[in-house]
Amino acid sequence: MVTGVKWTALGRRISVILAVVLAAFAAATSSPAQPLAQTPATVLKSCSGSFTHAVIGGVEKCLRAGEFCVRRSDSQYRRYGYRCIRFYANVQRYRLTHA
Repeated sequence: MVTGVKWTALGRRISVILAVVLAAFAAATSSPAQPLAQTPATVLKSCSGSFTHAVIGGVEKCLRAGEFCVRRSDSQYRRYGYRCIRFYANVQRYRLTHA
């Protein structure tokens, strides 16, 4: 009779340990929470009416025709209706033009 009581207590311990291990496994394999700062709807920089808000090279910019630009980012400027293809020799830099 005494051994039956020990097995019952041992069975309870095993079931509790098994439940804890399963809960830990479920918590470890669940997807991590996404930070709120990376939501695309969040606009931190505001631009005046004549400018277009854009993210170029991971940096928020206000775009307008005639502004300086980086030639290697032309594909990103195209998303916002601009091109970076006109070179001005007097300042040795490229400037934005409308696409």
